[in-house]
Amino acid sequence: MFDNISKISKQNWLNVVRQYQVSSAGKSIWQLVNSFFPFVIIWYLMFLSLDISYWLTLLLAFPAAGFIIRLFIIQHDCGHGSFLRFQKYNDIIGMIISVFTLTPYHYWRKSHAIHHASAGNLEHRGIGDIYTLTVDEYLKKSGWGRITYRLYRNPLILFLIIPTILFAIIYRFPSSHDKALKSVNKSIYWTSFAITILVGGIIWLIGFKEFLMIQIPITFISSSSGTWLFFIQHQFEDTYWDSNEAWDYTQAAMQGSSFYKLPKVLQWFTGNIGFHHIHHLSPKIPNYMLEKCHKENPLFQKANILTMRTSFKSSFLTLWDEQQKKLISFRQLKRRKFELT
Repeated sequence: MFDNISKISKQNWLNVVRQYQVSSAGKSIWQLVNSFFPFVIIWYLMFLSLDISYWLTLLLAFPAAGFIIRLFIIQHDCGHGSFLRFQKYNDIIGMIISVFTLTPYHYWRKSHAIHHASAGNLEHRGIGDIYTLTVDEYLKKSGWGRITYRLYRNPLILFLIIPTILFAIIYRFPSSHDKALKSVNKSIYWTSFAITILVGGIIWLIGFKEFLMIQIPITFISSSSGTWLFFIQHQFEDTYWDSNEAWDYTQAAMQGSSFYKLPKVLQWFTGNIGFHHIHHLSPKIPNYMLEKCHKENPLFQKANILTMRTSFKSSFLTLWDEQQKKLISFRQLKRRKFELT
């Protein structure tokens, strides 16, 4: 199926997606309004709810986190230059939003561009993706190396512990040694400085304890949910990985990115990012045009479809099996080794 998609899309997918690569100032501004102001209002309601019940505060943290994810998608589109027509306005909006998403805009934009240019390429792993070992690489590691990788890929650590640390702490300082990202290191400090000013002002107004009681659950829920979204967009059994020589951009987009079919409410909060196969094929398409592109073109409806129910088994897929050309779990590897003995 995907060989046919690759063959056809190489001839015509550029012509197909071009008509959807048009941003609308009206739609973009309205999306910004209906994402930012509800978040601020809910954040304030969370503050008021502290005098009523902290359970209510925690309940409100879920929609607040949803709006943070939605704002992140806008920042994400700004980084691709698809949110507004002119890049300077995309950059301004992206930098402002980055203070609320805790994600340094220019650093993310650069690393995410690398991700788009190399997703599914076995020789270019490690920047802007969930790091994945092949079976052979895992078996060649020392005992300690295997333990650390298993800890990293443990769902509880990968989705509940690492995300909050990443967004709240690691993103505050330059941490990558990649030469391509050194040019944007200063932007990380500027983002951290702006966050410090904003947080300091809020703490001055409402108090340190109150701020933490509100912000920690929002950051925990949004970062964990965002990491899960990013994970499931590329980490599923029949995804695509290949060597540098054989790597194909179209195959990487159409087979290596999932169509995450979410309920309408979650689709709205996640800014249509579930249509990830189309986004990877053409990142210049604004998020509010992805569903339209998907529905109007049968070519794009043959992607790997995941639902909330079917996606959870992907959390245990941890190794790329180059022989079977699919992701497998540690349990599957153990079973195979047992069968060979």
